[in-house]
Amino acid sequence: MNLVLFIHILSATAWIGGALLLFALGIFLRDKQAQSNVYDHLGPIYGYFESFWLVTLLTTGSYMFIHHGIGEVLLYAPGSQLGQNMLHKLYAVGLIALFTVVHMVIAFKVHKSTRTTFQNILMRGSSLLIFILNIVILWYAIRIRSLL
Repeated sequence: MNLVLFIHILSATAWIGGALLLFALGIFLRDKQAQSNVYDHLGPIYGYFESFWLVTLLTTGSYMFIHHGIGEVLLYAPGSQLGQNMLHKLYAVGLIALFTVVHMVIAFKVHKSTRTTFQNILMRGSSLLIFILNIVILWYAIRIRSLL
């Protein structure tokens, strides 16, 4: 079980660290051409890198969910502190997976081409929401771990 937890934490570190890097580049690279160059080269590699870690996170998280009997906690004691924290984390994980799919579909569709205003709003909005949800999930993960 310790190995699964280790892989889960390693995956979370890679997932959140990569998201923080690209989020920071989006904020601090003011030169639009430089930003475009970075994203054109780094984006596809990052997409595959992050997809691997997201799948690993979901796999190890599901394993620990079953191993610790969290499903039973949600079924028989959904109002408990553990049940509530886990439920909130699961909602956030579902949202982050959804926003990641939206972001990646648009990213691969418009790679090396100009985005429409709507696509740009979706891309930036999903990035911001993924960034915020990463912090929320991390918060709930710490709370859940302290309860186990």
